[in-house]
Amino acid sequence: MDSKKIGNLGEKVAENYLKKKGYKILDRNYSNKFLSGPKRGEIDLIAKKDETISFIEVKALTENGREPFSAISPEMKVDSRKQRKIIKMAESWLIEKKIPLNSKWQIDIISIKLDLNLKKAKIRHFKNAIF
Repeated sequence: MDSKKIGNLGEKVAENYLKKKGYKILDRNYSNKFLSGPKRGEIDLIAKKDETISFIEVKALTENGREPFSAISPEMKVDSRKQRKIIKMAESWLIEKKIPLNSKWQIDIISIKLDLNLKKAKIRHFKNAIF
């Protein structure tokens, strides 16, 4: 399974997890781009629970019996450069939707380890993970 398919599967798993936890999904794979240039970034999921909007970065890794999980946890792949991008994208989404920047919002990371053989997922949700 290539990394794009793993990412898509991880996002579906994360979305189902969030719905079970009472979140309402507001948007998926939000991106914006310069008028004639490449995408500036993407937010995997945008969800709301109670009065807080969560901008969610999903990171998934797989294990299939032949290839063990990486030594690096999925959430560790969200480096400072990626964090800055997510913050800018979150602010862009809020402005686009005409939601004040001082409303309650946070950035979460959902880390998923997928075992393709057992068809199971280990999910860890880091709330307000990026300041």
